[in-house]
Amino acid sequence: MKLRSRRLRAQLGSLQSDLMHAASERNVAFRILLSSRYLTTPSAQREFWLEFSWLDQEYRMAVRRLAQFCMTHARSHSSLDEPHSLSSANV
Repeated sequence: MKLRSRRLRAQLGSLQSDLMHAASERNVAFRILLSSRYLTTPSAQREFWLEFSWLDQEYRMAVRRLAQFCMTHARSHSSLDEPHSLSSANV
């Protein structure tokens, strides 16, 4: 995808950063959840599960926001290029 402005590049960078941050937090929570299976009480395990579930949902939302951004700008980019490519094909 070829970005046409600094604003779009900044927005993309921000979405990518948010995704990496969410993935990092999710991975840490997942490791804690896995290790809690043998080291903690059932009540604590439930708390770790809830924490992981929350972070997993935040991660999934970050993925969706980034995908939506890419789809939106890929569509707008391709729709801008189509008339040009059609007119050059007719020449």
